[in-house]
Amino acid sequence: MNSLEDFAAITLRDEPLAPLTWLKVGGPAQRLIQPRSVDELAAVIRVCHENKITVHMLGGGSNLLVRDEGVSGVVIRLSDPAFSKVSIEGTRLRAGGGAMLSHVITESVKAGLAGLDTLVGIPGTIAGALKGNAGGRNGEIGENIHSVTVITAQGEKFVRQGDELVFEYRHSSINELCVVEAEFELTKDNPDDIAERMHKLWVMKKSTQPLSFQSAGCVFKNPRGLSAGALIEQAGLKGMKIGNCQVSDRHGNFIITEPGAKSADVLKLIDVMKTKVAEAHGVELQLEIQVW
Repeated sequence: MNSLEDFAAITLRDEPLAPLTWLKVGGPAQRLIQPRSVDELAAVIRVCHENKITVHMLGGGSNLLVRDEGVSGVVIRLSDPAFSKVSIEGTRLRAGGGAMLSHVITESVKAGLAGLDTLVGIPGTIAGALKGNAGGRNGEIGENIHSVTVITAQGEKFVRQGDELVFEYRHSSINELCVVEAEFELTKDNPDDIAERMHKLWVMKKSTQPLSFQSAGCVFKNPRGLSAGALIEQAGLKGMKIGNCQVSDRHGNFIITEPGAKSADVLKLIDVMKTKVAEAHGVELQLEIQVW
């Protein structure tokens, strides 16, 4: 049986994860492994499976809260350039799972391709965006997907497409461990027109969300037909603070952190938000961010 010691060259022990997340809180990873190729990634995952070692996939860290005690097992991060390549042929765009969504959007606009531009201002990687079907009122990433190349928890690689892919609000049928590549089918459009639409969306988003602060995007999913942010604000929670974290006074569904903040304080604030909204509105809020 192979061992994780075989991957010592790409492994960091007790590596702080806080700097790799947008909230900037939380403890270290027991092992942070950064593969250099798809084959090496699959080999790492197979060894973890054989040795019953828990694996977490770390994307852009924009939708994640790491607990103060850190993460045991292995955290895999697709930070090598091998996972962030973007290529375009006609109206088909192919992107690595580790590519930043913002970069992929920029490349699509340069090529005069519309479809991903509605996602402007959404952080994270292609893999994370697809797994959670990232989007907003103007569109979701799943609307333009053609196929995804995935790796299972057993280290097997294959392609999913067509009826195998189902996208719903903040959810997709991609339940494999890792997305290593995605192919999008986009539409031709004038680059200037796309850029103008993107600029309007960006200005609107900037005026309503605390984008210049440390946050993890929306904390809760919107209940059907309702706005989580509005429910939180109506419960009188805007600006509420615990330790060095607080509910944004710009948008109720954002928690922002300051230097010295603890993950435990963020979790306490989340509990208060859920409790107060349930008391005020009879609505049970569901987390959108991941908690490790």
